[in-house]
Amino acid sequence: MNAPRSDEPDPAAAVAQAPQRPSKTQLKKAMHELQALGEALVALPADRIAALPLSETLHAAIDELRRTRSHEGRRRQMQFIGKLMRSTDPEPIREAVAAMQLGNARDALALHRAEHWRAELIAGDDALTAWGEAHPQSDLQRLRSLVRAARKDAAAVPEQRSGRAYRELFRFIRQAQAA
Repeated sequence: MNAPRSDEPDPAAAVAQAPQRPSKTQLKKAMHELQALGEALVALPADRIAALPLSETLHAAIDELRRTRSHEGRRRQMQFIGKLMRSTDPEPIREAVAAMQLGNARDALALHRAEHWRAELIAGDDALTAWGEAHPQSDLQRLRSLVRAARKDAAAVPEQRSGRAYRELFRFIRQAQAA
């Protein structure tokens, strides 16, 4: 039996001390994440992209992608953008994409809230009291008249409904919530 001599290095210890490189799978995963981030970047509006600290090459590649119409050309250009993303700091891009998605979610939530208030206000008078408590700065007299008109419109025969009062009530609610 050969016992390791004290002057020979232990192979297990040498492996443990060697700096760990990411595996090929980890590298591929990181590249795919950058590719997906590049796709989200391209989906941003032009003014938001212009505000980001990107290289001129990346800006030009994004502009070229927007001009490209063929599927294969867009796919290859997207891969090129993914390659350029490797040399770019991804954090400002991630923050911009997250801010855009959060803004969209906030807008959708505000719309849902307004639709809920409109349905509640049309359904019963208790909602008027709740609205007055939640939004004391709003014009309650105008709100009452809009609710009355929306109820009257809702009670009409479907062919005779205009929907105008319903829309005006919705606009009033949106403006009051924004204030």
